[in-house]
Amino acid sequence: MMSPQTPVVKDLVLVGGGHAHVQVLKRLGMKPVAGLRITLVTRDIHTPYSGMLPGYVAGHYDYDDCHIDLGPLARFAGARLYHAPVEGLDLANQRVLAANRPPISYDLLSINTGSRPHSLDIPGVEQFALAAKPIDRFLSRWQQLVERVAASQGAFRVLVVGGGAGGVELALSIQYRLQQRLREAGDDPDRLRFELVTHSDGIMPTHNPGVRQRLQRIFAERRIALIPQRRVVAVEAERVWLDDGSQRPADAVIWVTTASAPDWLAEAGLTVDTRGFVRVNEQLQSISHPAVFAAGDIAALPDPRPKSGVFAVREGPILAHNLCAALRGKPLRAYRPQKHFLGLISTGNPYAIASQGPLSLESAALWTLKDWIDRRFMRRFNQLPTMASEATPSLASGLADRQAIKELSSLAMRCGGCGAKVGATVLERVMQRLPDEQRADVLIGRSGADDCALLAVPEGKLMVQSVDYFRAFIDDPYTFGAIAANHALGDLFAMGAEPQSVLAIATVPYGRERVVEETLYELLAGALETLKPTGAVLAGGHSSEGAELAFGLTVNGLVDPQRVWRKSGLQPGDALILTKPIGTGTLFAADMRGQAKGRWVDAALQSMRLSNQQAAECLQRFGATACTDLTGFGLAGHLLEMTRASGVDAALELDALPLLEGALDTVAAGILSSLQPQNLRLRRALQANDAQRHQHAFALLFDPQTAGGLLAGVPQAQASACLDALQRAGYPQAAIIGRIEPASAHSAPIHLL
Repeated sequence: MMSPQTPVVKDLVLVGGGHAHVQVLKRLGMKPVAGLRITLVTRDIHTPYSGMLPGYVAGHYDYDDCHIDLGPLARFAGARLYHAPVEGLDLANQRVLAANRPPISYDLLSINTGSRPHSLDIPGVEQFALAAKPIDRFLSRWQQLVERVAASQGAFRVLVVGGGAGGVELALSIQYRLQQRLREAGDDPDRLRFELVTHSDGIMPTHNPGVRQRLQRIFAERRIALIPQRRVVAVEAERVWLDDGSQRPADAVIWVTTASAPDWLAEAGLTVDTRGFVRVNEQLQSISHPAVFAAGDIAALPDPRPKSGVFAVREGPILAHNLCAALRGKPLRAYRPQKHFLGLISTGNPYAIASQGPLSLESAALWTLKDWIDRRFMRRFNQLPTMASEATPSLASGLADRQAIKELSSLAMRCGGCGAKVGATVLERVMQRLPDEQRADVLIGRSGADDCALLAVPEGKLMVQSVDYFRAFIDDPYTFGAIAANHALGDLFAMGAEPQSVLAIATVPYGRERVVEETLYELLAGALETLKPTGAVLAGGHSSEGAELAFGLTVNGLVDPQRVWRKSGLQPGDALILTKPIGTGTLFAADMRGQAKGRWVDAALQSMRLSNQQAAECLQRFGATACTDLTGFGLAGHLLEMTRASGVDAALELDALPLLEGALDTVAAGILSSLQPQNLRLRRALQANDAQRHQHAFALLFDPQTAGGLLAGVPQAQASACLDALQRAGYPQAAIIGRIEPASAHSAPIHLL
């Protein structure tokens, strides 16, 4: 991972987490390049390995067996992970356009996004068929099909469209899994009917005759009917229409046709082939834009090859070398696709057919070999080594950009006497790019040249203020800015206040002027995205350069004196409601060690970005008596503050706590936040038996939260209605976690039920 003291020299952006890019990430993690900032932009946090998809469908693997977790892999490589689908490219300005975030600048871009099935424009395909690609979408709907078959009665007809390797393997795997499911339920597996439609004269047209004959025999044995030399021209709810005017009944249609590319590649101006794939040279470099590389299904090679993961895997090492070489201005290597490769085709059951050139073979042992090869491949990316700190090659020595060299030379001479401020030109450009929201009670904001913001407090209102500041715990400035703003605003919502204005303080890592500008812009753009729905405006602030990214805000709010929530307002009989799940501390401690699954971290980030604004409004409607937001002291610490201030006791239901996915797993692994030991000193304030103290959920009571939910007391008569309203308002894990009781003589005011 790049040291925070190392200035960013070049930006490498990887679009997609395909088979080639995971190897690029692994290589850059093993051999880091000083000065190189890597950004992975991906729609999927867990990327499926296509070689194991049939085995997953057949039931031989679980989800994690056949998915590469991009979260730990990106951290291992020192890469920023941006979870967003790409919607376009600005090639003139070298920017990637991703959904719901600012453009991402690059010096070098690599695309490895995979493909989608061809002919999705055929009527009814999008609505009624289950397409095999993108794989993640297929998998999300596959289990629904399994349950639909289990719930059906009588004949259930499955029609697969596509006679290539993908269609054949899926047909056999789907049949095997569905028949197994029916047997397990005591149902008749023979009520399943399978057909495969292909426009060629038979299945597997690109393979040798021996392979085709073996599979045709297996299809006959398994009673899967073949309909050759026909195309599907329309799909309806219970049938498909063929190009000869005939129709075939179908309760489920699996679409596995030839691949095509997304439209945004051609629309951006890249030179593409007739199907929209990026045309590259032997070095996997775009023939029209040298700063763009492409690999895997999305690339159109000079010597075309089938769209297969076999080739993407082989392209990975060449792509990794060429990206590093291109950044340094060094010679590139040519990728020579293999003409004859070993193909292992699974047949659903633990059995496989081997294909290599003119040869073919089949046996159960070949399935065992395929399983060993696939699992070994997955271990390379899901079991990452611990890397020792060592000197890394620098990009600076190979830079052809003289302006960049000049800027880097000046970084070593930065002084602190100027407050290490971001330059006025950079700051001005950033401010011009940001929307300038205004309010009547913000008399002077950041658009003025004055030294301070000038705020008015309307008659009948009080002003409340709070401040939060912390260093980044993720490498995405936009998401970090959004979460930091949400964290700071939580104090206002917990007081029942309306946000009015904020002052921001940002520390941006040293770097080239363009890099500093983009980082500061993304950071503030993320904060403003959070502020916008609240009505608060950014009135001013301060920016500086430092060793690592950090951000904070002073938040100002207005509140009716008669509606101020205090921690001292809890009443005996109140129900305790928590609006969001807990567990961010342990999850991000695990993430720093590369031991948290990507989907756990992503779910935590989504929870942290969920504003408390609607929750506060809901709690007010149902007469909440007191409120606080969960932050660094954890649930136990903040509840203790409330009980002491209110002179009451609290009873907590440990089993009712809403928890973030993975939090119990990371606590069970002994991974805790660095603040946990200090918070744990409050355990004497809790009455708990030995069994409760040894539950992992007990440890989460002391887990520090970032941008946590609201904890409130609500009159018991209103609690159920309040909870229903919260869940409808977008807080699905909101829960009643306990009750408030009269103060007792016991020295521990919180006891666990």
